[in-house]
Amino acid sequence: MSASRRLVVEADGGSRGNPGPAGYGALVRDAVTGEVLAEVAEAIGRATNNVAEYRGLIAGLRAAAETDPSARVEVRMDSKLVVEQMSGRWKIKHPDMIPLALEAREVASAFAAVSYQWVPRNRNAHADRLANEAMDAAARGEPWVRKVHEDDSPAVAADPEPVAPTGPAWATATTAPTTTLLLRHGQTPLSVDKRFAGVGDVPLTDVGREQARAAARALKGHGLDAVVTSPLVRCRDTAAEVAAATGVPVRVEDGFRETDFGRWEGLTFAEVRERWPEEMNAWLADPAVAPPGGESFDEVARRVRIALDKLKVRYRHQTVLVVSHVTPIKLLVRDALQAPMGSLYRMHLDVSSLTRIDWYDDGPAVLRLLNDTHHLPHA
Repeated sequence: MSASRRLVVEADGGSRGNPGPAGYGALVRDAVTGEVLAEVAEAIGRATNNVAEYRGLIAGLRAAAETDPSARVEVRMDSKLVVEQMSGRWKIKHPDMIPLALEAREVASAFAAVSYQWVPRNRNAHADRLANEAMDAAARGEPWVRKVHEDDSPAVAADPEPVAPTGPAWATATTAPTTTLLLRHGQTPLSVDKRFAGVGDVPLTDVGREQARAAARALKGHGLDAVVTSPLVRCRDTAAEVAAATGVPVRVEDGFRETDFGRWEGLTFAEVRERWPEEMNAWLADPAVAPPGGESFDEVARRVRIALDKLKVRYRHQTVLVVSHVTPIKLLVRDALQAPMGSLYRMHLDVSSLTRIDWYDDGPAVLRLLNDTHHLPHA
């Protein structure tokens, strides 16, 4: 399965008077070729600069979603306010901005990944020109009409500077990370028999409880600031052991629950293969396909990404233990590595294993530990 396509959204907005006649402009580029794939602008009547900038962001994200909803998107804007607020580094205090930011986040949550980068105005010239045309139209009380410019040809419209991917892992970090320690719950009766265990509330076995205690002892020296857990009992009970050992309170986050496997719940892989051979083949081949009555990996990825975004805002630059399941943990690793969805089938996670990812404000993520079980008693 190929890696997600990369798109760049350039967006801008403004008003004549702040507030005054306002408009926005946005465009979508192919990140590799620089080709302009979509262009939007609108005169929005009387509004402030910030409202127009957010409207430009939303329009640009929607245009990117129409181009390729599975893409990885880099948003470039010369609005420091919008970039910092959407990155979670600045709080959103103005009541007019809150619904716009929520709308932008909702649109962004559908993509494989979205990052935000501030650029100087001279590197946002195309979007700036579209926004100014829209503002001029607003001042005349007219709708914006697209104009053909000489620099709209693909040969000139390509970015004068190549679009660089997210910085390499060996680059010097510019900020402290938000660290997530990802703990898979302890053993359950279904994990012993390697059965599909989704949203059913199966308990830990006695071995699973001892594994949770062993993980808790190992985590005492990690300086945890918070513990976040899936709502399912096998994770809540694992998290409770960590809380008892460390004194750190536990918060439940529904987004980190396991995949709903529908009618496959409780069955082995072989049993599902025998009863639903075509459905299983489709499920293995396409992350948008769900088990009968269940949830697709694409759907799980969206809610896990939203849960991670919330965590990074709430616990910025802190160390957080996330007690979760195989699929959500693998999806977080996949996001950190910018890997294709097929990578999920090439990872193994033991019960009560630990994984660590550092997430940096300026985009990169670093996988520092995967499937560590050194804390567990081995036969």
